[in-house]
Amino acid sequence: MITATCPTETASDWRRQWREAITDPDELLRMLHLEAFADRVIRPQDGEFPLRVPRNYVARMRLGAINDPLLRQVLPVREERLRAPGFALDAVGDLASRVDTGVLHKYPGRALLIATGSCAVHCRYCFRRHFPYQQETAARDHWQAAIATVRADASIEELLLSGGDPLALATDKLRELTSGLADIRHLRRLRIHTRLPVVLPARVDDALCAWLQQLPWPLAIVLHINHAQEIHQELRTAVARLRDSGAVVFNQSVLLSGVNDSVDTLADLSAALFAAGIVPYYVHLLDRVQGSAHFEVAEATAITIEQALRARLPGYLLPRFVREQAGQSHKTPLHLLAPGQASAARAGTVPATFSAMALK
Repeated sequence: MITATCPTETASDWRRQWREAITDPDELLRMLHLEAFADRVIRPQDGEFPLRVPRNYVARMRLGAINDPLLRQVLPVREERLRAPGFALDAVGDLASRVDTGVLHKYPGRALLIATGSCAVHCRYCFRRHFPYQQETAARDHWQAAIATVRADASIEELLLSGGDPLALATDKLRELTSGLADIRHLRRLRIHTRLPVVLPARVDDALCAWLQQLPWPLAIVLHINHAQEIHQELRTAVARLRDSGAVVFNQSVLLSGVNDSVDTLADLSAALFAAGIVPYYVHLLDRVQGSAHFEVAEATAITIEQALRARLPGYLLPRFVREQAGQSHKTPLHLLAPGQASAARAGTVPATFSAMALK
């Protein structure tokens, strides 16, 4: 496999690597020798979801392969500007579950903090691509309102840090939050959802690990990896450091057309995750956010894939196939979806324009 010649160093200055991320679609095409496909790519304008991808993530993409599974996740294509019925700005009801600025209380016993709107990579299927981060960030005012909200609700036993990506914040800022939470007796677990160790593994540095080791709660870190091609030695090293810091490391994927919608691909992913010390956790059906319809996989296909994986993999390698539905008190396992709640990718309900996109 011939890949792009981008730096893959594990320099401690992850912020520099962040600043040097690619934000110009044409530069990305040039780096991958894909200039011939320039007419299929959009250049996001003001108000549109911009391109951002770290160079060391690009280094794992194949040269000349427009359908590379990593490239497909980040390349802004013209299908994003089409509008499909049933695709919304707030696909999973985040704003309806808001209880304070940047604080969501969607499920019993758990609250979620929108720690920041920043992320090192902009996945084109992101369910929060339209989220009003400027108004809804829990980190403002030194976390005071968010901490007070958690303190006042004794039903909250687990706190989730999300975003954006919470590890986009400086470690001192994260320590400020956990110091404020440390005396809340009803808080029993902390969970961090992050993609930074995957796309910027240098973020898992000494300061971050020292902070994790000092946390007073059992810790789960949930990564987001969709394809085995995203797993590399730098990530394995970062995961080992996270585990040594006391975290149990899980993974959740999104089922994406043209990326991982096959039995072989997902079986390979589960095996690679486990070998890297990561527990396969969830495969989410696509959250139906506006601009992502070309990624949707038909529910019937998802059921077939799940059944084949169940027959092929041992139980500890089998992720749960689920859909998040606005207003529900839990994620819904794929096999329990009622006919009226099924994905609109069921035959005949999504225009052919949004079928699996192959850039030819």
